[in-house]
Amino acid sequence: MRLSVIGTGYVGLVAAVCFADLGHDVIGVDLDAERIRLLEAGRPPIFEPGLEALLTRGRQAGRLQFTTDTARAVRESEVIFITVGTPSLESGDADLTAVSAAAETIAGALDDYRLIVEKSTVPVRTGERIRDQILLLTGGAVPFDVACNPEFTREGSAIEDFLHPDRIILGVANERSERLLRTLYAPFDCPIMVTDLATAELIKHASNAFLAMKISYINAVANVCERVGADVHLVAEGMGHDARIGRAFLDAGVGYGGSCFPKDVSAFIRIARAVGYDFRLLEEVANVNTGQRDVLLRHLKDALWVLANRTIAVLGLAFKPNTDDIREAPAIAIVERLLQEGASVRAYDPVAAENARRLLPAVSYCPDPYEAVRESDALVVLTDWEEFKTLDLERVRRLMRRPVILDGRNVIDPQQARALGFRYIGIGR
Repeated sequence: MRLSVIGTGYVGLVAAVCFADLGHDVIGVDLDAERIRLLEAGRPPIFEPGLEALLTRGRQAGRLQFTTDTARAVRESEVIFITVGTPSLESGDADLTAVSAAAETIAGALDDYRLIVEKSTVPVRTGERIRDQILLLTGGAVPFDVACNPEFTREGSAIEDFLHPDRIILGVANERSERLLRTLYAPFDCPIMVTDLATAELIKHASNAFLAMKISYINAVANVCERVGADVHLVAEGMGHDARIGRAFLDAGVGYGGSCFPKDVSAFIRIARAVGYDFRLLEEVANVNTGQRDVLLRHLKDALWVLANRTIAVLGLAFKPNTDDIREAPAIAIVERLLQEGASVRAYDPVAAENARRLLPAVSYCPDPYEAVRESDALVVLTDWEEFKTLDLERVRRLMRRPVILDGRNVIDPQQARALGFRYIGIGR
């Protein structure tokens, strides 16, 4: 099929390269000319495992091209995916400016039937608004349909998640839309669930909010564990054996971040409020998440007494491992607080340092974790990169000024650290 993907961020670029790898002709569209230049040169502007290889393969096969000309892409495609950003406004509502702009451009370029698919995470009834806007602009002169096909990929494993999903949701208004999308997804071996547009939109928000709720729940449990001398890691293991609960998303730490959970929880609260329901449960999910940063800083102050003029080694800046995404990353907020308290910060992240440097120029960025801990008064782990689980703690101990580890992701063995003379502080441990 001939597809266009409007927006080449984490969602759109993964969708574009994966659809091309499955044999479709794909045009990736973005208004950022520099981003398009990089993609045309085969250089992904974001870090995602496996992305560069698929980008190169798609370009070499002639199935993947990129442009800033949205109208051209619309005219040359059968199915158009909208994958633009929907960041949070100060009110907590999703900012749909880019979605509206994409719909307006599509309307101006329609010359024959097209299926327009919203794949960005959007508030319920956005599909209706897209349809109404295009109808208003075209006067109904050209046939089209609007569908919703939410994505459930995780940064850091997005390629695998896209190519081997656990389910595909198709929100459609008629049989023609369903038929086109079923043809597109025919090679996928997973359940395909067909719903109306509003239900598909709500499935995405409900899913992300539920996962965020699991994270905040185990963090709340961790706070109880600290007060009674229990180990939240073992509590989570015990809970996870119950098939009704499951072990996933029950890792206590400094909270969730990224471009999805904070934004989607906030938007879902606003959506519910707009229709007359006070979603206080989700409000508390967000409060617990933000509060975890205070928990970590309180532990650090207990260990060091004061933070002014202390040197803090921070390992991990991305909101999760295997990505360079620092949007809403707990590490960024915590480092900002450390700097405000007068601490010096030496940081290391395998791939996110350059992104962080633009936000936090006062931080000293180090080439490896051992350089980061040199002459530091405390080591703080804020992203659970695999390499942090296998640190040479004896070497770390020799390099540090004070033997303090604050493990914000519970990735270091407490017994080993304490046996080497560290004051080890985990979350809920």
